[in-house]
Amino acid sequence: MLDYSQTDIKFLPGVGPKKAEILNKEIEVFSVEDLLYYFPYKYIDRSRIYFIHEIDGNMPYIQLKGRITAFETFGEGRRKRLVAHFTDGTGFIDLVWFQGARFITDKYKVNSPYIIFGKPTLFGNKFNIAHPDIDPYINEEKRQTGLMPYYNTTEKMKNHYLNSKAIQKIIASAFSSVVRNLTETLPDEVIQTARLMSLKQAMRNIHFPENATLLREAQHRLKFEELFYIQLNILRYTADRKSKLKGFIFSKVGDNLHKFYEQNLPFELTNAQKRVIKEIRQDMATGEQMNRLLQGDVGSGKTLVALMLMLITLDNGFQAAMMAPTEILATQHYLSIKELLKGMDINIGLLTGSTKKADRERIHSNLLTGDLQILIGTHALIEDTVQFANLGLVIIDEQHRFGVAQRAKLWTKNVNPPHILVMTATPIPRTLAMTVYGDLDVSVIDELPPGRKPIQTIHQYDKKRGSLYESIRKQLKEGRQVYIVYPLIEESEKLDLKNLEDGYEHIKEVFPDYTVCKVHGKMKPKEKDAEMQRFVNYEAQIMVATTVIEVGVNVPNASVMVIESAQRFGLSQLHQLRGRVGRGADQSYCILVTPYELSADTRKRIDIMVESNDGFVIAEADLKLRGPGDLEGTQQSGIPFNLRIANLVRDSEILQYAREVAQNILDADPQLERPDNRILLKQLRKLSGNKYNWGLIS
Repeated sequence: MLDYSQTDIKFLPGVGPKKAEILNKEIEVFSVEDLLYYFPYKYIDRSRIYFIHEIDGNMPYIQLKGRITAFETFGEGRRKRLVAHFTDGTGFIDLVWFQGARFITDKYKVNSPYIIFGKPTLFGNKFNIAHPDIDPYINEEKRQTGLMPYYNTTEKMKNHYLNSKAIQKIIASAFSSVVRNLTETLPDEVIQTARLMSLKQAMRNIHFPENATLLREAQHRLKFEELFYIQLNILRYTADRKSKLKGFIFSKVGDNLHKFYEQNLPFELTNAQKRVIKEIRQDMATGEQMNRLLQGDVGSGKTLVALMLMLITLDNGFQAAMMAPTEILATQHYLSIKELLKGMDINIGLLTGSTKKADRERIHSNLLTGDLQILIGTHALIEDTVQFANLGLVIIDEQHRFGVAQRAKLWTKNVNPPHILVMTATPIPRTLAMTVYGDLDVSVIDELPPGRKPIQTIHQYDKKRGSLYESIRKQLKEGRQVYIVYPLIEESEKLDLKNLEDGYEHIKEVFPDYTVCKVHGKMKPKEKDAEMQRFVNYEAQIMVATTVIEVGVNVPNASVMVIESAQRFGLSQLHQLRGRVGRGADQSYCILVTPYELSADTRKRIDIMVESNDGFVIAEADLKLRGPGDLEGTQQSGIPFNLRIANLVRDSEILQYAREVAQNILDADPQLERPDNRILLKQLRKLSGNKYNWGLIS
């Protein structure tokens, strides 16, 4: 039987080597299978023919039947356009082309009957259709009716005659040649349980839908299958990891935690913090290796939870390590944890790239003897020379900043892998967490500590700088500090934005009585850290920066965050930047500066920021507005697949159901050994040979 996943598209009629190369590069279609899984992005109903006198300005696409009465050419050079006057007897409309005039006049004849299709626009007092689809009108039977699929194409594809219509034609040819050999990719039991149409029916109706009902059923089948195999992979990997990896048993809570709780705890834990500590304690007592994600909005008290878990680790005779993505964040964790442990007999160390050689050697030695109980650091922790006596818990902060291989190195620091807790201040919507972090158990701190005042978010137009600077000056006079964030470092010809360099000079002129520091991504790490430290130490009162300060600066005295050109930032990024203030007891402000002219989507984003401080509300809104691939943070953590048809927001119910079906299968047959589950193993192997690395999603 022909394996169409291995059949090169260049052998298809109408493709050949040159077009195949373009399809390879532009849309990553290599095989006949890739082509069949290249789904339309929309469908347009071509079942109705309109009359010209019915046209109004609200119609997206229309279909007309009539004749071209004459061709005319207007303009010269690049402004040259060809116009065909078209009538159906009820009125006239112009058909307009800005290129290919000779091809059009050679192909289409005056007074011949045609079906035209396109989007009408009003120009002057007359409707026209630019670059319409034109087909000879032969008879009703041969005319394409019903739902017409549209495929995404690039400019390069169109230049090589690979527009949507051409893609449809190639897919039709491919489908007719392989339809007999299309083998089912789901077991009969799953198809019946989930009430799905067959793969052949789904493929036929996704590309050539007979009607809207069959199209919906085809989409449902293909979305379910896509999400089902993602969840089956994740759940299978998780079960396999849990069965093979034995974890250290932390069975007791001893002197360290009791003493800290009674004497050093700075404030009463929130109910959310208590719940999370309980969940993690249960994990660490089971004998299985913990692999948990701790989500907590900015300022929710994750570090305190992390410290209490480290103390439980020490009470059970193990060492703990905490890894942060930047030197300044690692140093902040070290200093704040050292302050929290004041008066307790606990040895804590800091290891970063700038740790001196003598200190480094002492740390290495004390780790091996077990004298150093808690080590906090950056990537330096994963170096081969860093060896522990008995590492029991690893906490990774802002984990999306680390590569998978870097995180995995920490697993090898003990004979059995230590318990792993990864923390993020980027709230992740549930549907995304189930997929991107599907092999981790998730804990959420969804409550802020008492005494924190909600940050006031204000939308200000860039023309009103006088009042903006006056409010900043008022905060500075009260001894507070201010962040001003710009989206660019240097002038861009394409984007009319305030850039950091100009902004820095301007702010120095506006506030001559205060010291202004500058931080951006092109600075060397040492320069960046030195400038940040000036701000931390109050040597500078205003920090002008790009988004490098999004994670890793904790200055309780900073009470104002000004975000210039806020329309250029995503919701999650705006929320992360806002979280740099509001860390002290004083009222803090986030000021979003934009021009007057904003798109509807941008205005919605700004309104959401002004109305809500809840990171989870914002993350859900961001997912709806931008889609999962664009979410801040997910590019770094890497959604490990490209969804071909499913959408994690719109299809959350299908995702949840697909996960339940996958879990039920694994509960009954963990190794997928039953004959009817062989098809699942075959598909899983195919996926594992794909771009996805399912074992490394965490």
